Amino acid sequence: MSATSATTERSLLDAVLGGDEDAFGRLVEPYQGELHAHCYRMLGSGHDAEDALQDMLLRAWRSLAGFEPGRPLRPWLYKIATNACLDVIARRPRHQLPDDDRPPVWVEPYPDDLLRIEDGRFAPEARYERREAVELAFIVALQHLPDRQRAVLILREVLGFSASEVADCLDTTTASVNSALQRARKVIAGRLPQRSQQATLRSLGDRRIRLVVERFTDAFESGDVEAILALLSPDATFAMPPHEGWYRGHDAVADSWLIPTGPSPDLRYVPVRASGQLAFGAYLLDAERDAYLPLALDVVTLEGTLITAITAFRLPDLFPRFGLPTVLPFG
Repeated sequence: MSATSATTERSLLDAVLGGDEDAFGRLVEPYQGELHAHCYRMLGSGHDAEDALQDMLLRAWRSLAGFEPGRPLRPWLYKIATNACLDVIARRPRHQLPDDDRPPVWVEPYPDDLLRIEDGRFAPEARYERREAVELAFIVALQHLPDRQRAVLILREVLGFSASEVADCLDTTTASVNSALQRARKVIAGRLPQRSQQATLRSLGDRRIRLVVERFTDAFESGDVEAILALLSPDATFAMPPHEGWYRGHDAVADSWLIPTGPSPDLRYVPVRASGQLAFGAYLLDAERDAYLPLALDVVTLEGTLITAITAFRLPDLFPRFGLPTVLPFG
């Protein structure tokens, strides 16, 4: 933080401690985007992340009277946000995690528009890029960690906090933090692909990405099963959360919900970015309304120009979060 920013923050903090509620909003506003993304990484759900963020802001407002002058604000905010997320996890029903790569039932994609401040890394010590750390594979892998290990890995490897800062955040010791981090790394390493989607998209470049988008849209909107299968790697997977089905390989995908009798000729697709990945808003024609209505948000994982996974989130309520229209006109 620059000296000017530090001075402004100190002035705002003094105003908040003096009872100025408007100053509190200005004080925390620069951190809200990254705190929301942090809550998402912890919880895997944009809806839950929003609730946790609002809870965190309320807790911070109530606790500011005891804030130590001269203490860095950012780690303090992250401590409150992390503990708000841990409380959400503790209240969740116990679900059995899938053994395969499908997302747990509560996982949702994350809007790329919320990641505009999330480019690059938080600190030189961070292991993961900010966008890489919201990719579906990473978020799904995080859900397989015990809650405190998850918090340690995110705070250390994504955000770049020191072991002592993380120990203060979780009210534990640096030895416990380092031990939890080693265990978390082993689990994550066994569940992540060798190459992130960020690296894949950079290697493809804009022109080849556009070609993938065109081929995907043309194949599905025309209902061309052979063209669809040609887009997929031999062991490609297909899932449609929150439904339980999960399919791997051409034959299984061809027999799944995706194309059991060929795609509907009444589908339309709008490309978008979600969780740092290529995605499409899928719309189905409603004959009574003479318009296309949201059906699913398809998040695509690529290896080169081939698709290795399609995760079709059958959650039409997600569309506004991604700037997708709620209706497409017919014709």
